[in-house]
Amino acid sequence: MDDRTAQLGGFRPPEAIRGFSVAAGLTGLRRASALHGMSVAAFGRSLAVCGAISLMGPGLGLVPRAMEGVRGLAARQRDRARRWAGVEIPGPPGPLPPAPEGASGIVARYRWIMSDPQVRREYVWVLTDPVAGGLLAFLPLALVLSGLWGVFLAFFGVRLSAEWDGLWYAFVPVEGRATAVLAGVLGLLQLPLALWAAPRVVRRHALYTRAMLAPAESELMAGRIRHLAATRSAAVDTQMAEIRRIERDLHDGAQARLVAMGMTLDAAERLLETDPGAVRGLLAEARQSSSAALEELRDLVRGIHPPVLADRGLTDAVRALAMVCPVRTEVRADLPGRPEMPVESAAYFAVSEILTNVGKHAGAGRAWIELRHEDGALRVTVTDDGHGGADAARGTGLRGIERRLATFDGVLAVSSPAGGPTIVTMEIPCVLSSPKTTSC
Repeated sequence: MDDRTAQLGGFRPPEAIRGFSVAAGLTGLRRASALHGMSVAAFGRSLAVCGAISLMGPGLGLVPRAMEGVRGLAARQRDRARRWAGVEIPGPPGPLPPAPEGASGIVARYRWIMSDPQVRREYVWVLTDPVAGGLLAFLPLALVLSGLWGVFLAFFGVRLSAEWDGLWYAFVPVEGRATAVLAGVLGLLQLPLALWAAPRVVRRHALYTRAMLAPAESELMAGRIRHLAATRSAAVDTQMAEIRRIERDLHDGAQARLVAMGMTLDAAERLLETDPGAVRGLLAEARQSSSAALEELRDLVRGIHPPVLADRGLTDAVRALAMVCPVRTEVRADLPGRPEMPVESAAYFAVSEILTNVGKHAGAGRAWIELRHEDGALRVTVTDDGHGGADAARGTGLRGIERRLATFDGVLAVSSPAGGPTIVTMEIPCVLSSPKTTSC
């Protein structure tokens, strides 16, 4: 027994009481109140959807717009479930289905809602949450109100019982001072019960929301297959574009110089007996052509996979990029191992593209790069103090980085308000090799 148990004469309180926290209870009460407010908002959304469905007139009318509002409300509920209860609720596998053209009438509107499983779930959720979710979230608040009512009766119950006939608190008829005090005691007991129940109700509400909104495993798998098909297609297109670039660079650069060098050597061979002085000049020209061809081949190989990346890893390769960047760049890295080669290459060229954009368009004086591995993903953050305004939807460079990262199920997030700063965050799922090995 510990000291506290010994002080209680060997009595060990239940786990729920030992884990009781007033601060956690008050936080739970605030969150339960917010969830109840969300249920009221869901009631308003359900009225909007039902009204749009029942609206007379041709076409689907306002139903898709109303369901977009429901989807936004569900997204906020998912976010609260994750932050407040640690319950992850998968998002929709895809966007809202397009409204069928030429459909009209209430039946067509219901059919549009019921045709997509996720839309159907969100529709059922917005209809039931004002009742089921609202009552669940209101439970700790009801305990607080009931407890305050009992305390109120402890002071004013005798006077009120004389004026009102049949005044009760729960199962206690308030008929005199003793029963009024009993009501007050029961009310006081309900206040800590409400604090104990509030965080548990918040978690139960999150589990209920997940049961209502989470897509089925088959839908997640279908969405995953569509995503993989799209990313693999983009990867194939990117690879073909890279192959064409290499072929073009070889044809226009090193190959042309090697052909010219061969012609020069052929001319030198013909003049070897008749004009040795001219041969010396042709050999010097051939030597210059071979040096230029070798330099172009090195640049080409560096563009395919930089030697510093292969030899020293991602951290040193990014530091090398920072050294040649026209903007003063600081690199902070915390990588206990190396990602696999394709992931390193994708991250390296993404950082290279972003630094190029910083030097050309950001108008920045400084930049910061952070590399770290957490939660099973390589996270790369590039920040600059430029004027901001970067948008992946408008720039082909950021779109290209998105496509490159999507091949590895990676994501790109850009925060670039007007006036700066610009923060570009990349996450690529991967594992790190041990420092003694060279692959994952």
